[in-house]
Amino acid sequence: MDIYEELGVRTLINARGYATLAGGNRLPPEVLEAMRQAAGAFVRIEDLQRAASRVIAEITGAEAGYVTCGAAAAVALGTAACMTGADPVKMNRLPETTGMKHEVIIQRSHRNPYDHAVRAVGAKLVEIGFVDRIFPYELAAAITPQTAAVFVDAALPGYALPLEQVIDIAHAHEVPVIVDAAAELPPPENLRRFIALGADLVAFSGGKALRGPQASGFLCGRQDLIDAVALQNQDMDVIPETWSQRREVAAGLLIGPPHHGIGRTMKVGKEEIVGLITALKLYEKRDHAAEKLAQQRIVQGWVERLGRLRGLTVEAGMDHRGVPMAHLTLDVFLLGMTAVDVVNQLAEGEPMILVRDTYAPQGRISLDPQCLEGEEADRLASRLEEILGGTARRTGSPA
Repeated sequence: MDIYEELGVRTLINARGYATLAGGNRLPPEVLEAMRQAAGAFVRIEDLQRAASRVIAEITGAEAGYVTCGAAAAVALGTAACMTGADPVKMNRLPETTGMKHEVIIQRSHRNPYDHAVRAVGAKLVEIGFVDRIFPYELAAAITPQTAAVFVDAALPGYALPLEQVIDIAHAHEVPVIVDAAAELPPPENLRRFIALGADLVAFSGGKALRGPQASGFLCGRQDLIDAVALQNQDMDVIPETWSQRREVAAGLLIGPPHHGIGRTMKVGKEEIVGLITALKLYEKRDHAAEKLAQQRIVQGWVERLGRLRGLTVEAGMDHRGVPMAHLTLDVFLLGMTAVDVVNQLAEGEPMILVRDTYAPQGRISLDPQCLEGEEADRLASRLEEILGGTARRTGSPA
């Protein structure tokens, strides 16, 4: 009996992709072993984070990096760092922001539920432009002495200013730019692209395509901002006389340690730090072209097999990152059921199967092959044949 059987929890076939609600990903053996070793000894977390920073900097081309408990935490900590800098007085006050820079500019087309991570630390979002149009002067005009940062969601490039232009305008006013690139791998080139363009902080998820621990992520960017992130996130249950950074205080670089920063609720453990860094190193060495080819073969197999079903149109496509997908459009009149019905039957049947259901209310579902292994793609197809083929016969469709 495995642990899930013992707990009475059903395992599933994940055709939704690297989604948190589907359990993220399967950890490579090397990552699991690294985490096992990390769990067997004690280290000072700040020492481990400094080592992680060196690895992240080397791989991303940034000045420094910091491991977080997910990309949302990375965004929140990065925002806080832009608001407070290394000032512990300001850190102690968050999320109350009176008297400090606290406005974060965002293009209206980039608003999405994940910008809650920005607002959670006390920042006020300042929207510019319209959903379908934005002009450069709107960004420049929105920058005030209260502006702490400009926030960009890399997954939503449409109807927005190019990142290069955002960076140029923000930097002309000495305002940092935060890029949320949580799910922007692949392509692997994105690990360096945003930093190379001049972004000040970039947030990535560790639990998606990197195949690191699900509760991990990282920030990369400017050294001074990463230093501020570390102060916001570290356990500050210390006294100044024995604090590990007391020499920086003596040199006038810091006025003293803050109390617990806003990141204290976002603690990341030694196991996640080591697991993330191991996964990041492995990601550099993976054969991304071979992985994509294997995914394309799975999708083509679905197109050929499921395309035979009545009432179902199956098309091969790719998402905005170039990940192969199979898009299924259902004929509700022929099938007698909606795409939502199919999604629910897949989730409630045996085996449990999760798919991309963003557009299910509009009649379309998508199948993501990234997390599938062994015979899972065939089992998914068989289950769809069972649901849709059987329905077609019951509704009197021609033989």
